[in-house]
Amino acid sequence: MNFVTYEAIKTVSEQLQETDLLKAHWFNQFSTREKVQNGELYIQELLEVHQDLAFRVMTVREHLANEILDFLPEMTRTGIQQSNMQLRCQHLERMMNVQASQGYAECENLDPNLEAGLDLDADCDRKL
Repeated sequence: MNFVTYEAIKTVSEQLQETDLLKAHWFNQFSTREKVQNGELYIQELLEVHQDLAFRVMTVREHLANEILDFLPEMTRTGIQQSNMQLRCQHLERMMNVQASQGYAECENLDPNLEAGLDLDADCDRKL
């Protein structure tokens, strides 16, 4: 699986060289700093800093696995598909937790007088 991830990284890098030199430069620097030997960890770290590139690497990785279908055992192809799904789910959960915490922080910063005013309105409705 790590080999297919490495090949996907090379493919994405080549595509970026042709379409977006600035992003290609950033991607190459990131890829040299991070541990490409562990494909899963590499993608997790890339997800944290550049989501679209991480999804692109996962998509290319899955495509490459399907392309060399005859040479890869079914277990490896299934492992890549499951790994991609798990990484996407973890990233989505992390995004939802961040958004939820930001929402809670906003609620805590509400004006306390606003809440008291809402209670008064409810009391007035009950009296009518």
